[in-house]
Amino acid sequence: MINQKLLVSGADFFADEFEINPYYTDNSIDVKKAMAEHAEIVDCFKQAGIEVIQVKPPKDCQDGVYTANWALIKDGVAVMSRLPEARKGEEAYAKKQLEKLGIKCLDAPDDYLFSGQGDSLRCGDYLFAGRGYRSDPEAQRFAANALGLNLIQLHTKPQLNDDGTDHINPFTNHADSFWYDLDLALAIIDEHTIAYCPEAFDDESRQKLEDIKNLDKIIVDYDECTKGFACNMVSTGKYAIMSNKAPKLQKELEARGIKCLTPDVTELKEGGGYIRCVSLWIS
Repeated sequence: MINQKLLVSGADFFADEFEINPYYTDNSIDVKKAMAEHAEIVDCFKQAGIEVIQVKPPKDCQDGVYTANWALIKDGVAVMSRLPEARKGEEAYAKKQLEKLGIKCLDAPDDYLFSGQGDSLRCGDYLFAGRGYRSDPEAQRFAANALGLNLIQLHTKPQLNDDGTDHINPFTNHADSFWYDLDLALAIIDEHTIAYCPEAFDDESRQKLEDIKNLDKIIVDYDECTKGFACNMVSTGKYAIMSNKAPKLQKELEARGIKCLTPDVTELKEGGGYIRCVSLWIS
């Protein structure tokens, strides 16, 4: 079973001061609405039988609600994230919370970005890792080796300027993408099944995914992925807490005997995050 215990925080300090991904808009953030959405997501986790560990969000950290980016964890060992400068305030706080839970924390190499579970998704012995935006390949290799996982590095398509060049985010100074974290393009359904949107990936990465023979693969509709955040979901293999704007994926999962819980999420996605983003898989 997967996602039996999740760590969540809260949306108390959710804001848009630093537009560190392509999803921020000119609309003002409604914190009360974001907090209500977060509470509904947590309630769905509990309905699915998931043990939820809730901690206070780190003070004055606009993205502190997105606990998925705090670490990558397996068997009581966590590889801690190296976040963009605008999120540095979360790092020490995340480590403190995980150590309180008795989790052994390993630091990722200093010189490399590592977006934790947001960009590194475990499926059985595989580690699907999205490189090039929020995570560097060297950090992902460190994580895979430390946790004894078989690394499959993938690259999603970049956000482009009008002249066809890569868009560089002014707050991170790194290339940007509408799939800046892998959990926006690929989901783990159970230990033997993934769901992903082929159009999100470059040709080499798409071929890597097609070549994997010992996993079941569900193809996610492009519009449901981009407009409905379909891949940014949490599945236990029996329940899926997922977007209410992805009817094709929901139908596919229900046909496989998975019960779908679909909270309404509109405000939290203004920060480029969704259901998977607000939860860190502990065990």
